[in-house]
Formats: sequence, structure tokens, C-alpha cells
Amino acid sequence: MNKIFAPLLNAFKIPDLRKKILISILILIIFRIAAYIPVSGVDLVGLRDLFTNNEFLGLLDIFSGGTLANFSVIALGLNPYINASIIIQLLTMVFPKLEAMSKEGEQGRQKITQYTRYLTVPLAVVQAIGMVTLLKKQDLITVSTPVDILAIIIGMTAGTLFLMWLGELLTEYGIGNGISVLIFAGIVARAPVVLFQTASVVQQQQVINLLIFAGVAILIIAGVVFVNEGRRQILVQYARRYSGARQVAASHTYLPLRVNQAGVIPIIFAVSLVLIPSFGGQFLTQLPQPFFQQVGYFLNANFQPRSLVYNLVYFILVIGFTYFYTAVVFNPTKIADEIKKYGGFIPGIRPGSATASYLNYILVRITLAGAVFLGMIAILPSMISQLTDISTLVVGGTSLLIVVSVILDTAKQFESKLIERNYEGFLKK
Repeated sequence: MNKIFAPLLNAFKIPDLRKKILISILILIIFRIAAYIPVSGVDLVGLRDLFTNNEFLGLLDIFSGGTLANFSVIALGLNPYINASIIIQLLTMVFPKLEAMSKEGEQGRQKITQYTRYLTVPLAVVQAIGMVTLLKKQDLITVSTPVDILAIIIGMTAGTLFLMWLGELLTEYGIGNGISVLIFAGIVARAPVVLFQTASVVQQQQVINLLIFAGVAILIIAGVVFVNEGRRQILVQYARRYSGARQVAASHTYLPLRVNQAGVIPIIFAVSLVLIPSFGGQFLTQLPQPFFQQVGYFLNANFQPRSLVYNLVYFILVIGFTYFYTAVVFNPTKIADEIKKYGGFIPGIRPGSATASYLNYILVRITLAGAVFLGMIAILPSMISQLTDISTLVVGGTSLLIVVSVILDTAKQFESKLIERNYEGFLKK
């Protein structure tokens, strides 16, 4: 037991690491308090009934950490910010000026982040208007004056910006990726409610089905850990060199290429986009025009969490975003230039462009294996849910993917801080 808690105790002995832990805890507490501050003018009892009886809205509520069912000031969650990040990164690949800006180091990244913040505002306003319109059609909005409606929209938009600010504070002053950690905290906070709902609906003859689902969850956790820890080691050799009058012997090291370079970000991106059609369908069905109503009914029918189209699109998005984000975070040309700069080379491969091509060749193939595996794990719980008829756990796979990946990434950052000071880390090799 002492060995388990030793790294945490060692962390509190380090002033700056102790400060990061306390700041992270404080931000998470503020996040959970904000989740229970409701926006005025909404029938909360009727809203909770709506979310309980609608599978899609229940899915949204789980990823918001219960903020939607409570209709809190942060009810929109981080979806507008995530969507803004996706749009900006896509534009970076299209417009050379943005691409050049992204390569300007820290200053360029700060400008890109600022543009993402600007884009978050209109996206949050649009989503707030859509949410208010949907609830108004359900007679769940108890106010009717334009000023009161505008106050709700402004409050929800401000809540998203506040949440975005908390995430950036957590990234800068806490431990882990702030956005991912907040999503993780929301899922974990909502997990007891989902488990209670499952226990209340499971009949005696479904106990076996529940055990099957639990077994699949264990396999998903093992699979995520296996993929996240999987690496292809590339041998890099360094020739003999002279330091003054002294000859330094040749040496070698290994360049680890991860099977999943992008981590948890592709999953979060994919979830954010795959939920949009169903949300749009909910909005379109409330319009008076028959054509838009038909489109809305089509989207509602085909983009429910257990539908074939939903899972196929989700699978493709996970693969696509895995490749997309890997291209953003790992630059073979830059790595090849760094290796060449310090006199290194990969045996049998010429330094420079040939090394970059070789690294890209390896990366594309191992990323395919990781992306397909993550995509299969993402849709597997939905298929199991249809076989076992336990709909309350249909999002279990996506939630587990995010939770396990965030825990691993955060633990690695924590471990690196400890190793820097010669303390034993959390992760055992």
C-alpha cells in the first residue's frame, strides 16, 4: 500500500508539483459547482424527464457531465470550443498563411489559439439558439419576452467561454490537457447516475447480459492501454565525433513512434461531430416546413447511438481524425532535420528527405492499425448493447476510451515530473 501512495506523497514534497495538483483540484471543484448553477427560465423537472426518455439527449448529457439535464450555465459544455478547434485546424491545412503561422513556434500557436477563441463565440451563440428553440418547442422554457430569451442565450455563451478559460488554466497551471481532463471529470461525475439507471432497469433475466457488457468493458480498457502503450522503435545511430582533442565514441538511441500518436483528441473530435446530425434533426423536426421536418426525421432515425449509419460515421471519423491529428502533432520532416542536425542517421536510410519519407512510411502504417482498433472499440459497445438490450450503457465504449486515455496521458505527465526529480513514477515498466 505504501508503494502505491509513495509517488503521490513524493509529489506533495515538491512545491511546484504540489501547487499544480492543488490548482487542478480547485479548477475541477469550480467546474462541478458550475454544473449545478441553473439558467433561469427553464422547467427543470420537465427537462430531466425529456433527457431520461431520449437516448440521444441522454448521450449529450453524459458528455456534458450532467450540465444539460440541470441546464446549468455551462450546459453547452466544451462542444463549441472543440468544433472551433476542428475548423481552425482544417483551415490551417487549406490556407498557407495559417499554416506558416502554426510553424512560428510559441507565438504562432498563441495566435492560432486566439483565433480559436474568437470562433468559439459565434458557434456557442448558434448552439445556444438551437438549444433554446428546441426547448421552447417542448414548452420547457417558462419565459417568453425577447429580453429573457436573450439573457438565456448570453448566459449559455458566457458559460462556454468560462469553461474554455478553466480548461486553458488547467493546461497551463495544472496537470494534463485541460479540455480532456474537464471532459473526463464530467463523464466520471455522471457515471454513478448511469449505473444507477442501469441497475433500475435490468431485470433478473438480464443479469447475464450485464455481465457480458462488463466483460466487454474490461476488454476495452485493456485494448486502449495496449494501443496507447504500443510503439515502433526506430534505431538512430550517431557517428564518432570529436570534442576538442577528445574523440567521442559512436552511440545509438531509439526513436519511439506510437501506434496512436494523437491520444484521446480524435475520439473527442469524432464524438463532437457525430452528435451534430441528430441535434440538427431534433431542431428541424420542430420547424413548420414539411421538407425540413422530413430531413429532421431522417437524421433522427439514422443518427441514434445504436443505428448502423451512426456507428459507421463514428468509425470513419475516429480513423480520419486519428490521421489528421497525427499529421498535426508529428512532423517527419522536422524530426528528420533534427536527427541530421545532431549527426544521426537511421541505418540503411540516407539523412534528410529520405529519412523523412521513411518515417512517414512507418507512421502511416502503424497509425492505420491504431486508428482501426480505436474505431472498432468505439462502436463495439453499441453492437453489444443491441445484443444485450441494455441501452443505458450504449456510450460505455466512448466514455471508457476517453476516461482511460486521459488517465494514461495525465499519469505520464505526472510521472515525467517525478522522474525529473529522481522519484519513482506511477507507471511501471
